[in-house]
Amino acid sequence: MAVLVYDGDCGFCQWSLRWGLRLGITCEHVAGQRADLPALGLTLADVEAAAWYVDGDRLLRGHEAIAAALRTSRYVAVRLAGRVIGSRALRPVAAPAYTWVAKHRHRLPGASEACGLPPLDVRKN
Repeated sequence: MAVLVYDGDCGFCQWSLRWGLRLGITCEHVAGQRADLPALGLTLADVEAAAWYVDGDRLLRGHEAIAAALRTSRYVAVRLAGRVIGSRALRPVAAPAYTWVAKHRHRLPGASEACGLPPLDVRKN
């Protein structure tokens, strides 16, 4: 089964996950700090830099991970939003928007001290 992996030390990431759950996402989710990262094909640096959606051998990072998680929602409108966010047409906007959010997460709702850590850009979108 697919799993959304997020930075469990980041308050903004936790806040965002709670919103995702309210939006009806049904995929498994786990904090990277509690996950078997090697089994998922990830490192702690990967997880501190971005959210990941792991579905077998398929690794989606950043906005693509969020889009994939939204596509698991119980609600049609949220699944549609996931399709739009993950579309090639929106990629030129969605990828930089995700990068901006990741870089400024320490200033966003739910932020914690851990959010102020500079994101590590280990893999490009």
